[in-house]
Amino acid sequence: MFKKLILSVLFISTPLLWAANSDTTKTDTKAPLHGFVGTAVCGMCHHTDKQGKQLDIWKESKHAQAYKTLETDEANKIAKEKGFDTPAAKTEACLKCHATGYNVEASLLGPKFKVEDGVQCETCHGGGGDYKTLSVMKNKKEAMEKGLQIHEDMNAFCVTCHNSESPTWTKDSKFDTEAMWSKIKHTIPADK
Repeated sequence: MFKKLILSVLFISTPLLWAANSDTTKTDTKAPLHGFVGTAVCGMCHHTDKQGKQLDIWKESKHAQAYKTLETDEANKIAKEKGFDTPAAKTEACLKCHATGYNVEASLLGPKFKVEDGVQCETCHGGGGDYKTLSVMKNKKEAMEKGLQIHEDMNAFCVTCHNSESPTWTKDSKFDTEAMWSKIKHTIPADK
């Protein structure tokens, strides 16, 4: 009887523990989660010439459309062909690379955050809730301590989504980080 009780508790609690410790920002799971503020908040500073018009670059990118592609009939067809019973925009296997914040507690989502913004600033740079202020952003070390992510090995980060798990990937597909980065490069101009 006691053995059955222990097994039942383990059976029920293990998935809950996995969910509680799930990696929702595609970073080290030991790192604390920082709240997500959304592109509207990031864009308040990152839209200017001085910042290299980073918001505009994102808006023109396929990343900005990533969630919208999940709302298409074609995406739903692919999801169904892959054996999913839910529409693509409700399927975690699709959302994990097409959206940010879809699987975090609501308390971590700021009032301006929208999952529908797809692959947005915080997808790559981590939840900005603790580093969003100008005073913190002026100090790169402090910003990184408060959740800002800057990827030293961009290829290693990018291929967490751009890989053979994608249903549109073919045996001949290859992700060219340099070519793709040239399309979305959004560094701050050195002379500003």
